Amino acid sequence: MKDKQTIMEVSKKIKSIVRKQGVVTSDNADKTVVVSVTTKKPHAVYRKLVAKTKRYQAHDSENKYKVGDEVVIKACNPISKLKHFEVESLVTKPKK
Repeated sequence: MKDKQTIMEVSKKIKSIVRKQGVVTSDNADKTVVVSVTTKKPHAVYRKLVAKTKRYQAHDSENKYKVGDEVVIKACNPISKLKHFEVESLVTKPKK
């Protein structure tokens, strides 16, 4: 019975990891990229879709992501005052 409970707890933790997809807007700092994540939600009164953009600083240990790359970031333990995400994977590169 304990084994089944621990498996359930671990699977809940894995599912609860926060992941966001966005575009790299800045790669000036060392081992850090700024990722802009856009979400669309309906307006409370008018029900029109409103786009909101939020910028996250994410850890990029190899400095391999460049401006325009579409990436997936995931939450991690705080690395610095503003960095609470790390880049997980590359989705697409920009077309030139």
